[in-house]
Amino acid sequence: MKVYLGADHRGFELKKRAIEWFGSHQIEFTDLGAYELIPEDDYNDYAVTVCREVLATPGSFGILLCGSAQGMCMQANRFKGIRAAFCHNAAEAKVTREDNDANVICIAADGDCHHCGEMVETFLRTAFLGRERYIRRNKKLDEVSL
Repeated sequence: MKVYLGADHRGFELKKRAIEWFGSHQIEFTDLGAYELIPEDDYNDYAVTVCREVLATPGSFGILLCGSAQGMCMQANRFKGIRAAFCHNAAEAKVTREDNDANVICIAADGDCHHCGEMVETFLRTAFLGRERYIRRNKKLDEVSL
């Protein structure tokens, strides 16, 4: 499993904790920035970088961290083939993997991050159920063009 990690300035401290957590759980990941705290950076840049890698690497996952996670999620979902989900807890992470085959999780660094490790682990270890209705619905996500 390949995991790509990205965070803006508001997610930077949480990303440092995530890197430690990955190391202690032997999860291979690629850090795609920010590599230093840049208060004026834009979340969009990290979301785009992570999503491009996820799309280029079949079966991979992305983890995006920013203050509210809302902007990251909006940017990520502009990519055909990316199914980014903003999750608050492990239960939501499980459902979005099982039903939506989400490949990017967006986490709010400004929120309660005490259970972020459990949420990420659940997200990464939960399989898509692949039911016909879920497949049909996921295809529709990429069909709409306005």
